[in-house]
Amino acid sequence: MSGVLRAAWRVAAAAARGQAGRALSQAASESGGAEGGGSGSREAVERLVRAHPVVVFMKGSPEQPLCGFSNAVVQILRLHGVEDYRAHDVLQDPDLRQGIKNYSNWPTIPQVYLNGEFVGGCDILLQMHQNGDLVEELKKLGIRSALLDAEKDQDKK
Repeated sequence: MSGVLRAAWRVAAAAARGQAGRALSQAASESGGAEGGGSGSREAVERLVRAHPVVVFMKGSPEQPLCGFSNAVVQILRLHGVEDYRAHDVLQDPDLRQGIKNYSNWPTIPQVYLNGEFVGGCDILLQMHQNGDLVEELKKLGIRSALLDAEKDQDKK
């Protein structure tokens, strides 16, 4: 998915929520969690999203997701053979939970980041999986999707 397309999705989502013109700093200051050095600060969230090529903010853990959408994201990543990623349980840290929403200007959890860029939530990751974009995005990160190997195995039969 190109950066332009991702940006268009963010703008459309913000417009749908009635926040298209609202600055991130305004949203962050209204929540009280974006200034300073806490776990929900913009700087802290920035460090987390850039700490690894694949980062997921979710409810629960990959071993025990605590909502269906978080579970779906984990399952999609598993289908592609992505095991090396950072997962952050926002239920353990209310400041992080709000901070990541402010950072992305996206109201829901889970949130997926590839190479420090916000991709979206469960619905967008599912769509990327279905249309093949996720295979391409993973390839850009140097991750070969396990689905490519599964396709090869099917072709041999």
